[in-house]
Amino acid sequence: MSSEYRDYVNDLEQLVGLPSVSCTHANLDMGNLKVIQRLAEWLEPLGFVCEILPLKDESGSLSKKKANLIATYGSGPGGLVLSGHADTVPYDANRWQQDPFSLTERDGKLYGLGATDMKGFFPVVVAAVKSLLDQDFKQPLIILATADEETSMSGARALAELGRPKARCAVVGEPTGLKPIRMHKGIMMEAVRVQGLAGHSSNPALGNNAMEAMHQVMTNLMEFRQELQLAYQNPGFEVSVPTMNLGCIHGGDNPNRICGSCELHFDLRALPGMDNDELHRQLEQRLQPIAASSGSDIVLSSLFSGVNSFEEPADSELIQACERLTGYTADSVAFATEAPFLQQLGMQTVVMGPGSIDQAHQPNEFISLDQIKPAVKIIRGLIQQFCLESA
Repeated sequence: MSSEYRDYVNDLEQLVGLPSVSCTHANLDMGNLKVIQRLAEWLEPLGFVCEILPLKDESGSLSKKKANLIATYGSGPGGLVLSGHADTVPYDANRWQQDPFSLTERDGKLYGLGATDMKGFFPVVVAAVKSLLDQDFKQPLIILATADEETSMSGARALAELGRPKARCAVVGEPTGLKPIRMHKGIMMEAVRVQGLAGHSSNPALGNNAMEAMHQVMTNLMEFRQELQLAYQNPGFEVSVPTMNLGCIHGGDNPNRICGSCELHFDLRALPGMDNDELHRQLEQRLQPIAASSGSDIVLSSLFSGVNSFEEPADSELIQACERLTGYTADSVAFATEAPFLQQLGMQTVVMGPGSIDQAHQPNEFISLDQIKPAVKIIRGLIQQFCLESA
């Protein structure tokens, strides 16, 4: 067993053993600060300048359990950002065959909550860095760890507002099987609330059925989906059109009572070139005539701030470097990441990391051991090109 392998397992074991569940339900939300602090403890002795930046909580005060980390080695106007999120999704311990917070090795796999999504990326970065510290860094290397990617992406949003970090290129180490990803869809999660008037069902004139108005809303949304899919197509995606999923609906309380209120939640995943704010505006415009004709109060609201679609040009230096190092042609995915926020800061950006997205958000999550050595080699190659060779 090589020392690099032993160090990787030891590092990942430490990170998995620090629970950092991010959840919209306060009783399940844990925060990520302990993971951030552990990463800083590793990086500072290597010569990194570590900044722990607490997020603001709902009251506007600095959070005591959530933070971002910006760890910088070297200086200069260019360089490379290696970015990952330090939180995980919630878990159901009854569906795990082992303790989610104890790293377990079995059949060439390392099992643990966050092992692939995405705590497994940080030990790869540390291993790659350690082998290069005896060389002259001409441009900075920045290791970034964020909070709340699995819920609101508030960590990445805070960094975008701060305008940091700045570098030439950025790698978001989400699990892609080490295939570079240069495009992904955006995501919006919306709620439509219809307020009618309850009454006795024996006389429809006594009320205004919100469920019937919602029927019109749903029909209109499906028509809008068809219009979008005819207008926007990108063959670079497995699902080449924007999608809309009507996810859940709640309304009424009894068969013999006119439904007084009804609420629908749906998501919309836009292709690169489509704008979330414009789509929200179009949705509002489409609902106004239904409200007028039905006499109902209809309100559209966002369930969270949304994530824009992402696209990095195929001919960018970073994409070409990743293709050369991995042997893969850059591809696309349907899930959203923090990449748009880093690209917003002016960096060439790619999504690429060890592990499979198929393991993410699953019981018995694991990362395969055969991903470690090639991942370290690829990250090392990127550091060499963008930090050691760049003038």
